[in-house]
Amino acid sequence: MTSLADQTVLVTGANRGMGKEYVSQLLERGAKKVYAGARDASTIDTSDPRVVALQLDVTDADSVDAVVAATPDVNVLINNAGIVAGGPLLTADQTAIRQEFETNYFGPLRLASLLADRIADNGNGVILNVHSALSWISFGGTYEPTKAALWSATNGLRLALAPRGVQVVGLHVGYVDTDMVAGVDAPKSDPADVVKSALDGIEAGDFEVLADEVSHQAKAAPGLPIEAVYAQLAAQPA
Repeated sequence: MTSLADQTVLVTGANRGMGKEYVSQLLERGAKKVYAGARDASTIDTSDPRVVALQLDVTDADSVDAVVAATPDVNVLINNAGIVAGGPLLTADQTAIRQEFETNYFGPLRLASLLADRIADNGNGVILNVHSALSWISFGGTYEPTKAALWSATNGLRLALAPRGVQVVGLHVGYVDTDMVAGVDAPKSDPADVVKSALDGIEAGDFEVLADEVSHQAKAAPGLPIEAVYAQLAAQPA
């Protein structure tokens, strides 16, 4: 079990939505310092002296390298930054698909890889990757493969870092009431509730957090007959 009190945390995508909520709740739990990363560091609220705003674009190697150099004391990484930029798999713009993968998969993996030794050496190490219920089920879009890939990478990171005492956590959740899905007409979780579940999971020593009923249902999907998950397939001609 890892208390977040007195820990030094790096949060990506920290200027709005769930990222902003992570910063707020980490401070409430007594974090010693929170490095808050965003493409525009001026959008970070630094009214609490424990918050250090950093310019961070997870798709830019130089930006990532600069943040790694600026965070020698970090021992908790929260890979929260993510985008929805593509569309249907067969018709989406290839540039947009690559941008989604750069943001949702390669960026988090790059940060985790570059900071892994430091997080392990600084003690009480934690890496939290924000996945999705769509790690396990598809609506036919380009976003889902990015989260499935990150889920697989998280499992690999966990195996690699467990012997060094680093807790690697995967957070899964359905729609969350943030700007990213503002145009989606579906039930959405409160960001505060999702972040609380994630941080509670870290402190409980969990490896995986399913933050809502949607993610519980989605996790069961890969074990079901494929026609049960995708009912439209049963209607296809033989």
